[in-house]
Amino acid sequence: MRVEPYTVDSYIHALKRGARGMAITGSASDKWRFLRSLYYLNDAYFSDDWTKEVARHSLFYRPPDWPTRKPLVEILCYTLMPNHFHLLIREINEDGVANFMKKLGQSMTNHFNLKYKQKGSIFQGSYKGRTITDDNYFRYVAAYIMVKNVFELYPRGGLEGAMKDFNPAWEWGIKFPFSSLGDYAGERKDSPILEKGLLAEVWKSPKEFKSFSHEVIKGGKWKDVEFE
Repeated sequence: MRVEPYTVDSYIHALKRGARGMAITGSASDKWRFLRSLYYLNDAYFSDDWTKEVARHSLFYRPPDWPTRKPLVEILCYTLMPNHFHLLIREINEDGVANFMKKLGQSMTNHFNLKYKQKGSIFQGSYKGRTITDDNYFRYVAAYIMVKNVFELYPRGGLEGAMKDFNPAWEWGIKFPFSSLGDYAGERKDSPILEKGLLAEVWKSPKEFKSFSHEVIKGGKWKDVEFE
């Protein structure tokens, strides 16, 4: 379900799936490009040649001749999966969510098609979006996006294996580079992609975040916020 336009200050759980369950990235470099896209495309300014302009620089380098960055949305957390991605975002400009999601989807499709000589959208229609209005739902969504989804990729049995052996799965998960889990778990410095905002106030420490995540995973509470 998606209702647009969202009002400014709305919090939205956004999900975008690959068409027919297909992969939306084909290589590690595509995954790193996704992270760059979350940063560079979340901006009122757009350069058609942005990938070339930043290619030889650090991950989130901003060319000095570009204007001051003006984000379209606030990205609170994210996780990239093989055939879809999740975002928790806040509307801070009128139509910001719609414009950002359109730019992101189109850029990923264009890149994939050019690189792999394909045609058509790599995505299954538009994105799904759900407005968050409840505090508990807000916390569960964040854990669902960052922990449950990353745990699905756990090499020792996926989510089921992670539920049985939480601590090793956690140590593996917080090092997974294509999710903001490591930022909230204290594993790495905050990425310029993120504006933690209200989510930074939910857990007072990485230890508290881990404890809450354990509760959500063990108790299956992520099921209450899962998209169909």
